[in-house]
Amino acid sequence: MCEDEYFDEKRQSFSMDSFEFSNGEVLKNVNVEYMTCGTPKYDGDTITNAIVYCHGSLGNFTSVKKIFPLMYENAPFDENKFFFISISSLGSPGSCSPSSTNLKNKFPSYSIEDIANFQKQFLAEKFNIKHVIGIIGNSMGGFVALTSAILFPDFADFIMPGVSTYKVAGHDYILSKFINEIITSDENYEKGSVNDSIKRTIRLASLAEFNFGLSKETLRETPKDELSLNFEEFGEESKFLDIYDMKYCNEACMNYDIEKDLGKITAKVFIIACYQDPHFPPELDGIPMSEMIQNSQLVIMDSSLGHLCFNELENITDELNNFMKDFEVKNVC
Repeated sequence: MCEDEYFDEKRQSFSMDSFEFSNGEVLKNVNVEYMTCGTPKYDGDTITNAIVYCHGSLGNFTSVKKIFPLMYENAPFDENKFFFISISSLGSPGSCSPSSTNLKNKFPSYSIEDIANFQKQFLAEKFNIKHVIGIIGNSMGGFVALTSAILFPDFADFIMPGVSTYKVAGHDYILSKFINEIITSDENYEKGSVNDSIKRTIRLASLAEFNFGLSKETLRETPKDELSLNFEEFGEESKFLDIYDMKYCNEACMNYDIEKDLGKITAKVFIIACYQDPHFPPELDGIPMSEMIQNSQLVIMDSSLGHLCFNELENITDELNNFMKDFEVKNVC
């Protein structure tokens, strides 16, 4: 079975009667796209071993595949020990988003806090889950994990933010401003119509991100003809994106800043950073964040994949095993 077929089979959908945004706006009949894998364990009717996976910006529930290589027996995320729930977040087109609701630029403005609330409400309504073992998130998913730990201190035993940060600032903030500038410069954006001009604008906004994926070293060492081909292929992938989904997600990330609240986190925290990450270099993000969070552990990876290093988590299997061994639960009945 190919990957697309696998996720087509695993994809599930749930409708919440309503969701209230932090700005007070309410949407009715709110869709949530998700998948599960692993083995649920119970105390009565309550699942006791749930771990939530949170994807990066413009991703979806399939991002959980990043931890599949570590789900074998006695691996850190052994599927026989844990029950994983991966959700397409608020703003993702598979769930409630500007494109899926057809509200486009009339969709309520949302924040990372809204994404965390959306996720928690879904878990309660669909699974009756009021406590999880942990929350794992890469990039924007790390924002969600950290924000959840602040808003709901007793909700998760651990969080695992990877290639992430406690605030979007500096070069990353300017990148987000630049993407917004590209999007809003298209006069068709406010009209809510998608035409050739909008498609070209989506491509340009998407290409602005290309330089922030792989490490600087890898980009430097790649021959120019190959690099140009990769650049064009990256731009081609923008045909699957929606300009309104992109704009709203970009603004939610751009306004993210939880620095003053890091002291509220009581869950155990396992921070994964990467020396070669162009988005969130450890010296600016992972290291200072670990110093501001009590009961945190920091692991810094070496990876030519840079910001995409979650695709090589098996390189820190020992560190993950040592951390995860404290969170195994057994069936109560």
